[in-house]
Amino acid sequence: MPSFLNIFLFFGLLASLVSAAPRAIQKRSFKVERVRNANFKGHDGPRELLKAYQKYRMDVPPALLDAINNKGKPDSTENVQTKASSQTGKAKGKGRKGGKGAGAAVGGNNGTTAAVGNSTAGVGLVTATPEAGDVEYLSPVEIGGQTLNLDFDSGSSDLWVFNSQLSAKATTGHTVYDPTKSTGFKMINGASFSISYGDGSGAAGNVGTDTVVIGGATVTQQAIELATAVSQSFVSDTANNGLLGLAFSKLNTVKPQQQKTFFDNVMPSLAEPVFTADLRKNAVGAYEFGRIDSAKFTGAMAWIPVNTTQGFWQFATAGFAVGNGTAQTATAAQAIADTGTTLILTSQEIADGYYGQVQGAVNDATVGGVTVPCDATLPDLILDVGGIYQARVKGEDINFAQVQGNTCFGGVQATTSDLQIWGDIFFKSQFVAFNGGNNTLGMAQHV
Repeated sequence: MPSFLNIFLFFGLLASLVSAAPRAIQKRSFKVERVRNANFKGHDGPRELLKAYQKYRMDVPPALLDAINNKGKPDSTENVQTKASSQTGKAKGKGRKGGKGAGAAVGGNNGTTAAVGNSTAGVGLVTATPEAGDVEYLSPVEIGGQTLNLDFDSGSSDLWVFNSQLSAKATTGHTVYDPTKSTGFKMINGASFSISYGDGSGAAGNVGTDTVVIGGATVTQQAIELATAVSQSFVSDTANNGLLGLAFSKLNTVKPQQQKTFFDNVMPSLAEPVFTADLRKNAVGAYEFGRIDSAKFTGAMAWIPVNTTQGFWQFATAGFAVGNGTAQTATAAQAIADTGTTLILTSQEIADGYYGQVQGAVNDATVGGVTVPCDATLPDLILDVGGIYQARVKGEDINFAQVQGNTCFGGVQATTSDLQIWGDIFFKSQFVAFNGGNNTLGMAQHV
């Protein structure tokens, strides 16, 4: 029998979606400027850890939930789940049934088949601008001639946006896509999407197609998922106007027919079948399609085979080292390169091995994770990638966020499954190329 708390939290999420009920499409201004998110109040380490666990349906340690609930929920309408499924690595969106999207139909009728994207241009380059505190990286994307700042996520496969079907309450402060202002938009009749990111955030709505341009790389008839309901956490993040998924298309949540990602559609027209992530600490980086810029990394790029079974950019890992110490063998595991996650989740073995070399590191049940002294000089962490490459993660990036006083939350935490998730803390030290031609990951140290 479900607990009273579970029922309460379920209705909390439902209320957040209802509050963003769809309305008739209206025209609006589209002057677009890149702005800081005024709602960002600083990193919350335990919340970022919860998001990482639940994004991949991992078990959530009771101590972490207790720490978050004792601190107080950051938003009363956001769903903090008390139990996560043990089905590790499932496609995001599987935990919620596909919505029927109540927004008005706009444009022509494509039926219910998959959109056939046509791509042009050989390369495309856009900036990746961090939000305050590097909470996320946003890039400009042109959809039907309208520019929105989107979060590129290599751990999901949906391209969804804030749009003019949403209520004024949901879109206040956001730049929204208006299908009526595009001559190329066509609705896909009967198509809907519903994606859940596990931490209670998500979006649902209907689907159409339009021309998408990223730094010159162009796809016509790209599937665009139009949110008619979004969770409160996305509503509050006014600098972010949607997500662009860059995992494999098998994770796409559109029903009844899955749609291809922008990368899958644009790949045939690119000079090389790759996109690269160049994410920087507190500085503007870049995403580039069709080219690998050798000026952005040192040494030779190592290429690691990707396991595509679950739809992620997934690879093997089996070792680590701390600072300049001796390399240590760890139990063989699988890891995911995910630009949509902030922290690094490693095996308990690696987390213990690393923090065992940090004086003052404590697995603090009151916080729900490992903490370190804020004034500590943390050693680098070297992670094995496929037995081919040794990735050095800077210790200064592992000192993630202040909890209180001289206590800071560690940016490396233990996973609760066999799957490891390497997020933006990893990318700050590595230049990563995603090769869709032969399903490999290229890695090299940033300059």
